[in-house]
Amino acid sequence: MYVAVKGGERAIEASWRLLDEARRGDTRVPELSVAQIREQMRLAVARVMAEGSVYDEELAALAIKQAAGDLVEAIFLLRAYRTTLPRFGYTEPVETENMVVERRISATFKDVPGGQVLGATYDYTQRLLDFALLAEGGDDASNATRAPRTSADMPPEEPMPRVLSLLDKEGLIEQETPSADLREPGDLSREPLAFPADRTVRLQNLARGDEGFLLAMGYATQRGYAHSHPFAGEIRFGSVSVEMALDELDEAVEIGEIELTECQMINQFAGAKDVPPKFTQGYGLTFGHAERKAMAMALVDRALRAGELGETLASPTQDIEFMLSHSDNVEASGFVQHLKLPHYVDFQAELELVRRLRAGHGKDAGADAQNEEAA
Repeated sequence: MYVAVKGGERAIEASWRLLDEARRGDTRVPELSVAQIREQMRLAVARVMAEGSVYDEELAALAIKQAAGDLVEAIFLLRAYRTTLPRFGYTEPVETENMVVERRISATFKDVPGGQVLGATYDYTQRLLDFALLAEGGDDASNATRAPRTSADMPPEEPMPRVLSLLDKEGLIEQETPSADLREPGDLSREPLAFPADRTVRLQNLARGDEGFLLAMGYATQRGYAHSHPFAGEIRFGSVSVEMALDELDEAVEIGEIELTECQMINQFAGAKDVPPKFTQGYGLTFGHAERKAMAMALVDRALRAGELGETLASPTQDIEFMLSHSDNVEASGFVQHLKLPHYVDFQAELELVRRLRAGHGKDAGADAQNEEAA
């Protein structure tokens, strides 16, 4: 990420003061608290946590407030803060199959073990502006008249079996189990991206990749820029336990819970000489409630597996280096926004070059005209 270069110190300090005033806005309006952002802008908080690579709702809400709602800037703030934190170790892999779900749907089977759990979603709303929210406490007033929640409204507290197990029983979907010789996954938070990149690195990259970029690329795969036809096998959101093995103990201990969104996308696969036709998977996992991000991640993950599955590589969405090199919004923002910084010397060099070329062009044009007249 490019950072500011030296400039007028007093001008920069004045810019900071103006920034604080612009962020605060009209002082006659009550200031938005970090707690309000955390509780009422949970989807924005989830995105900042995921792409900032830090699971901390309070810090993510603080970054959103400091960035005046600019989520890419908030992600940069949170990721920069993460670099100052000590690394105590690695947790055990989370068992998403044991997730206590708040929402769980499948677009491939109507009747699934545990049933469809719609939960809180915008999927079934009419996308009409609710002008009642403009009134002071309007949302609180509507809550006061809302019917109390019943047991049917509450998500189940027990883990649910996976939907894809229905296909697995018939051997119709690939098995994704770690092999005995599988090497330790890389860590993109400590090591730079390098190619070739295996799937563990690719998934890390996509998990903290820009949601807008992944959404566009996932959309592209559906428009024909990849040889796949996706089905949403299962999308689930809920809480999972996080465990860590401590040196002092011989077993892993639970250190807390986090909320995750997981997507398993089902895709067709024609098979090969030694592999019968079966379904393959694209996978997405992200912090918080972020279904659109998880789905886009799963679409892109499957597209990037084309080479290992022996499919023809004919689209940018199947190009691992292209996709991974351009998915990070902090890096992309840096390269674009550094153009606002002084480039006086560079431009003067370009300016002089263009002037010399124009002068030479005029002489060459005159010489050509004289040659034509002489001929």
